[in-house]
Amino acid sequence: MSEKAARCLGTMFQRISIAINAEKDRLSELDGAIGDADHGITMALGFMAVNAELAKLDLARALPSEIFSTAASAFLDAVGASTGPLYATAFRRASQALKTDESLSPACQAMIVDEMRAGIQQRGKGQRGDKTMLDAWIPAAEAAVDAKAHSRDVIAMWNHILDAAETGANSTSSMVAARGRAARLGERSLGHIDPGAASAVIILRAMRDTFVDGRTGS
Repeated sequence: MSEKAARCLGTMFQRISIAINAEKDRLSELDGAIGDADHGITMALGFMAVNAELAKLDLARALPSEIFSTAASAFLDAVGASTGPLYATAFRRASQALKTDESLSPACQAMIVDEMRAGIQQRGKGQRGDKTMLDAWIPAAEAAVDAKAHSRDVIAMWNHILDAAETGANSTSSMVAARGRAARLGERSLGHIDPGAASAVIILRAMRDTFVDGRTGS
């Protein structure tokens, strides 16, 4: 199971990288309205670095927790901006949690989403409504916890997670930024979707597609 799980996570990070790269121009355009116009490039570089490091691992021997630990170090080394420490902490939290359950069961998948949310929140100290990536990650994690509590199957769980993330990301257009570079704009940040929330949706969609296709643990 651990070999299958490790390969599943390797595929997941590949899909995330491909999806982010395909959307990097849109993400940078979103960032250009309220930030430095480099979010798409930064995220693409981060996940390319993750996959370069994962390619060095023997997935037949690696554990899922090792995949996330490797991803954390690689992302942080590649991305020096604030996004780097946020996702590095998210991946480290997921890695630590996976040491108690390496199965990648639906309950384990829900745990990964919630731990990633916790890592981002722990590092960034943000809350829902700040107009950040947490406006996608917090509702996604709540949906994951709810799905776990109600023992939803993989497809229903991930659709629930993604719907919540998309709704949360879209809601940032009506928010005034309270954190990050966008906070300097004040009311001028209204009317723009937060690029970090938008990229969170891309990540979660790639995660959903991977786990639904694999039906790991279902």
